[in-house]
Formats: sequence, structure tokens, C-alpha cells
Amino acid sequence: MSSIGVGLRKEHYPYLRKGEPVRISWFEAITENYMDTQGRPLETLEFIRKNFPVALHGVSLSILGGTFPDKKYIQRWKELIQRIDPFLVSDHLCWTEQSGNYLHDLLPFPFTEEFLKFAIERVMQVQEILGRKILLENVSTYLSFPQSEMTEWEFISELSKKSGCGILLDINNIYVNSINHGFSAFTYLDSIPWENVGQIHLAGHTDTGEFLFDTHSRPVAKEVWDLFSSFADKIRGIPILLEWDEDIPNFLEMEEEALKAKSILGSVPK
Repeated sequence: MSSIGVGLRKEHYPYLRKGEPVRISWFEAITENYMDTQGRPLETLEFIRKNFPVALHGVSLSILGGTFPDKKYIQRWKELIQRIDPFLVSDHLCWTEQSGNYLHDLLPFPFTEEFLKFAIERVMQVQEILGRKILLENVSTYLSFPQSEMTEWEFISELSKKSGCGILLDINNIYVNSINHGFSAFTYLDSIPWENVGQIHLAGHTDTGEFLFDTHSRPVAKEVWDLFSSFADKIRGIPILLEWDEDIPNFLEMEEEALKAKSILGSVPK
């Protein structure tokens, strides 16, 4: 059975610091929230780490960005890894920076052979600096490029095979992109090298009426749970994480949503 985790959010610090009962198995911390602080956030993360496995999930590596590598960023990342000893580290397959200007958005790129070679070289560079394997997550996108020469799943599959990185597979993002760009989410999930998937992300999105927006502000959609259930035989044994970043409910409600994954895996025949 897979282990179930939730994102560590400051709204839940008081509950967790009381030592209240927790039914999930691990937490995922946003790397950048703890890289530049010696205060209460880092103290809380270390408190959690004493009792639970922790994964570090970054949002600012900008592995396909213009200025790379950001040596100061990677050094702080490495120091946090040494301090927390996470069971995995991850970031996103995207870019967030250009010419020293950083954005909050996780930006897309064309799926070309040129970009694939570019991404492979950068992943291998990061893994060499950190001295460990990283996982990269497929992101939600709202535009596509006519220059693309392959599908998203072909790109991320080749990247993982040729660079040695793991795949952080966000099933909500796959569903969001399948609706926004008109491809089959089932084909995506059926085509990736599951042996390279090291973590699953689940989250809720918002339907704007014109497109799906990856808001992380509500429970996981039925269609995403249906996809999750369809690939249960491949998902079992992979760590599963529920993300919730806006309109965050109390810890018990978020935990209950995350544990639906365990219930689904247990109810689907092996």
C-alpha cells in the first residue's frame, strides 16, 4: 500500500505543534519556505521531522530558466537537504526566471528535441551538485507551442530515462492539461514509464467555464479520482501527496481528503 502525505502548511502549525493525533504518514514541505529562515517555520519543520518522514518540494529551481545554475539558491537548497534529511526532493519541469527576473508562475516550454537535450543536461548538472536524484513534476499549463515535436508525456518520459531523474506525477495537472489542450489523460498515464515515478500529487482545480485552473483550493475532482482509480495497480507502493494551497481547511478535513486515496487503493482489486 502507498504511504499518504499532506503538504505542511503554516495554518496547521498550531494543531501539529500540540502533538494531536495524525493519521497520514508523512509531510511535504515547500523548500523555499524554509531555506532562508532560522525562525519558527524552520523550527516547526524540524519538530515535524523528528516524528515523520519529510519530502522537500521546490517551486523556484527554474531548471529551464535563463540564469542557471543559481549557485546561491542551490547551496541553500543543499544545506536544507543536509539539515532535514528528506526521503525525496523535487521541483517542477518548467522555468520561472529570465534575466534575473523571477515570476511566481510555473511557465511552460515547447516539447522539442532541442529542449529535451537542454533539460537532460541541466537535470544531470543539478543531480551532480546535490549528489542525489531529484524528481521533476509535470506542471499545469494554459497555452501550447506550435513548435512542439512530441507530446508532454513523451518529453517527460525521455527526460527521466536519459537523465536518471524521477517523475513526480501530478494527476490533477494531467487532467487539467487534458481538458485545456484536448488530449487523453488516460493515454498520458498509460504511456509513461511507471518504474520512474517516485511520487504522486493530487489536488483540486477550478472550472472557469472556459478552461480548468489549477487552484489547489478545493477537494480533488471526481474525474481525477477516477483516473487515480483506473491506474491503482501502478500507483500502489508510490508515495501519494495531497496539495491544498488556497482556502485551506482545518488539518482534519485536509487529512480526510488525503486518506481517500488509501481507501480507493484498498477497494480496487489488485
